[in-house]
Amino acid sequence: MKPETLAIHASNLVKNVTGDVTPPINLSTTFFRDEHGEYPGGHMYSRVSNPNRSALENTVAKLEHGEDAAAFSSGNNCGMSLFQALKPGSHIIAPDDMYWGIKKQLLTIFNEILEFDFVDQTDLNQIQSAIKSNTKLIWIETPSNPLLKITDIEEIAKITKAHRITLACDSTFASPILQNPILLGADIVMHSSTKYLGGHSDVLGGILVTAKKDELWEKIKNIQQTGGAVPSPFDCFLLCRSIKTLSYRMKGHCENGKKVAQYLVNHPKVEAVFYPGLESHPQHKIARKQMKDFGGMMSFLVKGDVEATNKVVNKVQLFAQATSLGGVESLIEHRYSVEGPDSKTPKNLIRISIGLEHVDDIIADLEQALA
Repeated sequence: MKPETLAIHASNLVKNVTGDVTPPINLSTTFFRDEHGEYPGGHMYSRVSNPNRSALENTVAKLEHGEDAAAFSSGNNCGMSLFQALKPGSHIIAPDDMYWGIKKQLLTIFNEILEFDFVDQTDLNQIQSAIKSNTKLIWIETPSNPLLKITDIEEIAKITKAHRITLACDSTFASPILQNPILLGADIVMHSSTKYLGGHSDVLGGILVTAKKDELWEKIKNIQQTGGAVPSPFDCFLLCRSIKTLSYRMKGHCENGKKVAQYLVNHPKVEAVFYPGLESHPQHKIARKQMKDFGGMMSFLVKGDVEATNKVVNKVQLFAQATSLGGVESLIEHRYSVEGPDSKTPKNLIRISIGLEHVDDIIADLEQALA
């Protein structure tokens, strides 16, 4: 089935006596055993599995062409669980502009347990040079946050397979509708389901999808089920409900994104625009190869200093000045202020998440803010 159809029907796993077309919310924390000690409904305890979580995991696994999925209580917990599944002393190669929340995990939580190097992953030679005898994971993020760099998934997959290294891809900015890393050779795909999967800025979550159920995946599932950082049944219900419209929401984000990016490129007060859909983007050809469309995320540099940049984010009226992305509303953020003094993000960079408002209204708001 096509993604539009899968998104609507893959979560309809629950069949019950009331014949619900929309799967109900299963709030029970525990489930009946029969006289043989078996669980006829397939669930024992909601930390281990729950009908709503199973429906969510099944849906996203199918959308990403994977064998299995594991849902977590946040996107950050996806990274945490994968890093925990690695043997102590394992070496990770991560992007130099890695999402700061997961990068902070490596720097502050795993700094005495794992080894890691941050490299510019748009340069394959840097990746090759960084590989060590104990390298077990290459973590990529494409498009990246907040510079919208594009990493060539297929080419890096060739490297990881040659060295028997796991390749994990944070594909949050793309969603399963625009990019499927497993089809390009990735072993694991990660999404912060708080973002486009949820799409309405009202649910927190993360999900990992695996290409195959191997030993590493069994460790990740054990961490999920035994560690217990799982989403609630209601959160899973909300995500399944939101995913039903994901394909059509992404079409709107992409359509608006292209028009806003072109507007910003031509604006006299904008120094540069980072959007993979622009032909001027350094990795535009790679993006065209591995993405179906280019999404609604972009960043741009304001001509001027931090003060001039802050004036723009403080003058918007339609955009919400807030963290996160992927919702129906447009969001704007001065990333350097969020990431702190150790950030390598340019101080005049603004990241915007283009929502589903009418594009004329979005552009008009940017016009008055930049004036």
